[in-house]
Amino acid sequence: MRRASVLILMCLIGACDEKVETDHAFSSAGLRVSDVLGGSDDAGFARAQGPRAFRFPEDHGAHESYRSEWWYLTSTLRGDDGREFGLQFTLFRQALVPQTMMSAGALHSEEGTAKDSPKRHVSGPVWQQSQVYLAHFAVTDVAAGIHYADTRLARAHPLNAGVSIEPFRAMIDDWRLEEVEAVPWTLSLQASGDKGAFGAQLALQSAQGVVLQGDDGFSAKGPGQASYYFSIPRMSAAGTLRIGSREYRVKGLTWMDREWSTSVLGTHLSGWDWFAANLDDGGSLMVFNLRRRDGTRDSFNHGLWIAPDGQTTHLKSQDYELTPLRFWRDRRGDRWPVAWKLETHGLFPQTIRFEALVDDQLMDLGLRYWEGIVRVAMGDRDIGRGYMELTGYGSNDGLNQPEG
Repeated sequence: MRRASVLILMCLIGACDEKVETDHAFSSAGLRVSDVLGGSDDAGFARAQGPRAFRFPEDHGAHESYRSEWWYLTSTLRGDDGREFGLQFTLFRQALVPQTMMSAGALHSEEGTAKDSPKRHVSGPVWQQSQVYLAHFAVTDVAAGIHYADTRLARAHPLNAGVSIEPFRAMIDDWRLEEVEAVPWTLSLQASGDKGAFGAQLALQSAQGVVLQGDDGFSAKGPGQASYYFSIPRMSAAGTLRIGSREYRVKGLTWMDREWSTSVLGTHLSGWDWFAANLDDGGSLMVFNLRRRDGTRDSFNHGLWIAPDGQTTHLKSQDYELTPLRFWRDRRGDRWPVAWKLETHGLFPQTIRFEALVDDQLMDLGLRYWEGIVRVAMGDRDIGRGYMELTGYGSNDGLNQPEG
């Protein structure tokens, strides 16, 4: 559920007008997570209610009976000269209405489908779909201390936005994540942002396979609130990044998250802090912290430790504690915790730190959240790289911490 806020915002926008306009119509809204989270009518949508059997390649595709879904990539990369970069690519799907509310007389056509477009079932005329797609693409140049970001928004259409299964393709306009080989699962990522100011072309290959988060893929976030959630933590990444007129050959690792649900955050929660990292010894780690408005610890916090040999350990709320160490203030004056201490109790390395490699990695693309590349350290020693996501911090949230 950690990205549901963006999707709820899409629903609020898309439901207001039959024609979904471009993202520029709302890019200056500057909304916070707490502005758009909360209970809303979910009648008619499927809900995550317990563990299920996952099937592939089907579960790489869209689950349109659920309200919200995302395909999420975060990459930690190095150029041939050692220069570091972070990359985020996310495709969100939001259902404007349940499938059961689609007109009983809706056409079932492939009208307007080109030969090279994905093979997918289209319910209704191709321009009257109930699904909306939003994408975020960002690159961080660590040496320059600059974070680039852009966005796309479109209603589902075979030529414009959507997800297909065989072969897998997730696209919006000219941003595409496409299957190259089925075994081992190999993808290509192509995106160019901010009128060509930055771009990426990467080949991604799964080395470790799928791991299920939570209870066999059932990730509970509160009473009656849950998602289906799996990850592919260690995908090799290689290709090129372009910033301005300069091109860099890069290699590294990509973490892929897949999640779908109908839930939203409970009113007792204001946001979350999420961390995913690949460590130098071959291990991987995901933990998240649901922030309660009353300041107490939430019992639904959980995480996953993957040992170098592939053995998994699921972490419960009582197994770890996250504490902010340092804050960065954005141009609005909002403070974001960009360094954290993670303490565990008798598990993998007992105390590690997550520290932003660039403080300003704010995603201000209609909804404000912080997402960026971090170093993972133990004492004075780097032990890996990862990504951190922070939501729900703002001037009126009552969440600002004391100076420190």
